This record gives sequence, structure tokens and C-alpha cells, in this order.
Amino acid sequence: MNSLLRQICSRGALVQKLRLPVQSASSTFWLPSLTSNFCTLYIRSENQRGGYGGGRSGGDSGIARRNDRFNGRVEKNGYGGAGGRSKNSLDEQQLKRINWSQEQLTPLRKNFYKPSSSVTARSRADIESFHQKHEITVRGRDAPSTVFEFNEVGFPSYISTELSRQGFKQPTVIQAQAWPIAMSGRDLVGIAQTGSGKTLAYILPALVHITYQEKLQRGDGPIALVLAPTRELAQQIQTVATEFGKRIGIRNTCVFGGAPKRPQQNDLQRGSEIVIATPGRLIDFLQQETTNLKRCSYLVLDEADRMLDMGFEPQIRKIIEQIRPDRQVLMWSATWPKEVKNLAEEFLNDYVQINIGSMNLSANQNILQIVDVCEEREKDAKLITLLTEIQSDRESKAIIFGETKKKVDDIKYFLMKNNFRAVAIHGDKSQRERDFVLNKFRQDRQGILIATDVASRGLGLPPLVSTS
Repeated sequence: MNSLLRQICSRGALVQKLRLPVQSASSTFWLPSLTSNFCTLYIRSENQRGGYGGGRSGGDSGIARRNDRFNGRVEKNGYGGAGGRSKNSLDEQQLKRINWSQEQLTPLRKNFYKPSSSVTARSRADIESFHQKHEITVRGRDAPSTVFEFNEVGFPSYISTELSRQGFKQPTVIQAQAWPIAMSGRDLVGIAQTGSGKTLAYILPALVHITYQEKLQRGDGPIALVLAPTRELAQQIQTVATEFGKRIGIRNTCVFGGAPKRPQQNDLQRGSEIVIATPGRLIDFLQQETTNLKRCSYLVLDEADRMLDMGFEPQIRKIIEQIRPDRQVLMWSATWPKEVKNLAEEFLNDYVQINIGSMNLSANQNILQIVDVCEEREKDAKLITLLTEIQSDRESKAIIFGETKKKVDDIKYFLMKNNFRAVAIHGDKSQRERDFVLNKFRQDRQGILIATDVASRGLGLPPLVSTS
């Protein structure tokens, strides 16, 4: 499968050519080293499923720009942000600290994993060969062994049936290692690139975890909580949770900034076993006592590095203080910076760390990058030429990343004047507009999407060219 990515930057034209494995899902890639006014991303690919996750799970890795802590600008300037919150406003809304030694905790069961005979019989040499082939590093005490097949995990029939119905044959690499750990009730840090399938790596164990706990009573908060940096990623996670949880009546609620509070408030008050939330909006509901986290025993931090980059560390700390100390925590990140490591050391207990590939943010090794430099005055003409070449293929899409919201809108109008079908998305768009734009882009076989650079991960788009 051949893929082609081209970026045009303010300091010249950056042309990147991708060669991706047939099994991989399409991914977005953005280089932060060149500060650009706009850049194009073009991906042409075949989609051959080798395991669940791929492009479905959304936003598995990428690059987010670091904002100053407490700058309160995340919602305004970011794409799909969870709502900026200043330090002062956070201090004003102190949550009551819970004295857990005086709380009567609901009985908790976390370990549901029984290795199958095929797993226990597998030789150490076979496991090491698998780890070496897929660049897997596992650190931690007594980590459960890798599984190679879905039927080795011990999932209940409703999960196995749905996996089969969706046509997935084998776990992705991160799932193969993460599922036994999560099903054993261990805390986990998972570090992997885009398209690793991490959403199912934590959602499926969450469903099993929930079914083994006491049923929610009136006024109870969720049993499982997933924190995500943006509304778009939160909604994508909700889609996966709904697909697999609806068969057994596990309810979920998605709460995020930039949308009316009342519908989200009503959903929380009706009760949901799973809540997917951006940190700022969840803090609001906890402060208003719309919900509580006393029943929460399964916590997921998705894109932890990005949440810290966006300044959400104080909110995350406040939220974790509201969760029982014997909880299970799964932290997912594209990178392993000091800030993420410190958070893991403080809030995770005896955790297992899984790393797929390098722990440092770097260019995907499957991508061959070719750089062509051009003059500023040449960019418009080069962009038109490039998009014309891209759309010579009847089923090709393009994504253009812009440095600012104004630049995004300018590029959109420029392309429309030149008879290209283009849509734009950035922080000033309402939630309804965002959903409309993304759906339109998904449905248009030759669509062009222009977005601010913070959308470089978390879009969760399917392969940009489908095969028939």
C-alpha cells in the first residue's frame, strides 16, 4: 500500500512520501520543527484489518503544542479543547477532600484473568520473539504473558461475538500485551504510536470490570471513568463503549466543554456505568454535586501527555483525589516525558509499563520523508498543483493543517474559489458545526479538510481512501 503525505509550510514546501505496511491504518503526521502557516496532509491507503483499533480508536499519538499552565486558552485557541480554566478559577472551586479511611467502600473485585492453556504452554522463546518482532518492552513485577489470539483473553461471549461481527481476527500488538494486565486488575502505563488500538485495550476490560461490581444505586456515580483531552476524542471513545456495551446494558455518558450542560447533567443524574469526560467539564459537575466518583474503581487517562501539555494536571489531580485509593488506573500516552512519569509514580501502584517502539516522540519509521524547499510566493500555486495531482485519483482525501484559525478560514475560501470542495474546523466552530464538518469530510471521497495544528491527533478518521 502506498501513501503520500505532503506538507507546505510558510518557510517552504515540505513534501513527505509515506510507505505504510498493508496491515496498518492510515495515520496523520505533523512536524513541529517547522512553524507553518499551513501544511497539507495527503494519505492514500488500502485498509486491511489485522486487529481492532486501527483508525477507529482515534488520536493514539501525534503532537500537541504545549500551552502555558493555567493560561485559560485551551478552549478558545485549541481544536476541540475541553475548556480552558485559569488557576484562580480552579482554586475558587475547591472540591471537598474525601477521608477514605472513614468511607464505607463497596466491595471491589479487580482480577478476572485466567490464562488459557495455550498461553501457559507458550515457550519463553516464542514470547521473546514476538516482543522483538514488534518492539515490545514490558517493565514491572510479574507481568502477565502476552496473548496471541482473542480466545486466549477469556472475554465473555458478548465481547467475542461483537469482535467477530466486526470482522477482527487478531489483537493488535498493544492489545495483546495490555489485555492480560488490565484483566488481572493491575495498574498499567501504555506507550504506543497512532493506530495502536488502545481504545479497545482499555474499554473491553472496563466492561468486564463493571459486570463484576455491585449494580449502581440511585445517586451513584460511574464505575469506570475515562479522561480525555478533547471533546472529539471523548466522543470517539464513547462510540466504541456503546458498540460493545449495549449488548449487556452498560450505559455511558460523555461530558465535555463547548456544549450545553443540561443534557449532560441529565445523563449523569440518570446514572451511567461509564463516564467519558474532559477534565474541566467533569470538575464543574463534581463541584455542583451533579455526580460523584465514590463508586469509581476503574480510571483511564487517555493521551496523558497531551492533557498535561494542555495544562490539565491540576484538574487531573483534583479528580483522582475523588476516587477510592484501591482503584485500578490505566494511563495511555504517545510519549514518556518527565511530567507523565511523575504522575504515574504518584498515582499508580505497582504498575506494569508497556512500550511499543521508542518512548521518545519521533517520526514514524515507516515514513520516507522528502523535503522540497520553495519560496513564499510559490506556495499558492504549488498548493493548487499538489491538490490537483492528489485528486487525479478519484478516491483521495487531503488534510491541510493551518497555524491559526484565520489562516484555516483563508485557505478554505482560497480553495473554494479554485473549485475545490473544502471544509474547515477550528476552535471557534460550535459542536454542531464540528460534527457536520467531520461527517461531511468522511463521506466525501475527494474531500479536503483544513484544521488547526492541534487537530494533528484525536481526529479519529477512518482510512482516507476506502477500498471496494
